[in-house]
Amino acid sequence: MRYLGPKTKRARRAKEALRDKDLKYLVKRNYPPGMHGQSRRRISEYGAQLMEKQKAKWTYNLTEKQFRRYYDRAEKSRGLTPQLLIEQLELRFDNAVYRLGFASSRSQARQIVSHGFLLVGGKRVNIPSYQLSVGDEISVAESKKNSKYILALAPKLKEYKPPDWLSLDGKAFSGKVISKPTLENTATTIRMQFISEFYSR
Repeated sequence: MRYLGPKTKRARRAKEALRDKDLKYLVKRNYPPGMHGQSRRRISEYGAQLMEKQKAKWTYNLTEKQFRRYYDRAEKSRGLTPQLLIEQLELRFDNAVYRLGFASSRSQARQIVSHGFLLVGGKRVNIPSYQLSVGDEISVAESKKNSKYILALAPKLKEYKPPDWLSLDGKAFSGKVISKPTLENTATTIRMQFISEFYSR
């Protein structure tokens, strides 16, 4: 079941901004919610591993079942599980749309994908979890370029710089996957190794 409650509460629990919007709230309340939020507790090894798993799940807007599916796929594939896991998560269509600056949050990216605003390789794709590959081009559908949302986006894209694994043509409202995302070029603060340890217990 997808969480519909206050998202900043999750950031406070993780003591880390999970969305850009969380930053200003954490300046004042950088501690977990609730009456015992400010009490200092030593976190166990299991608790630290669990929190990293939760942070990843919350960051990418996934249910427990969805996240476990990604982990199982990464664990069964050839290669380092932490790297393969971040690769799958970052190559989700909604995440790439967010990373390209087409949306201010992953939730908003999910919405515009679902509403058919975007194309992959010239074909309309409205599935947020669609897995992209290196070489895939993402563009705004011609029929949506004159929408209020896209017109308001135009000046922001001129200054926007996506991560190294993506390229962006702000004038053409298009972007491309130019390499695989890695733990380094995504600048993630999620400790993926802890997630592997959590599921390996």
